[in-house]
Amino acid sequence: FVSLASIEVSSDVHVEEVRVVQLFQDVFPSEIPGFPPVREVEFFIDLHPGTGPILESPYRMAPVELVELK
Repeated sequence: FVSLASIEVSSDVHVEEVRVVQLFQDVFPSEIPGFPPVREVEFFIDLHPGTGPILESPYRMAPVELVELK
């Protein structure tokens, strides 16, 4: 159902024409209700006092080691 909801469907295409729906007619509704209304979503990350960001330094090789590797 999620994959069907993400496909733009024109008014002349019916749900029954989709092959997956034909195979599983008892699972899918006869009409797709559409997308929920657009709404703002609040997103935040809780930070604890005293913690720092997680940083991973990229692995760097000294030029001498790089020459040896080549």
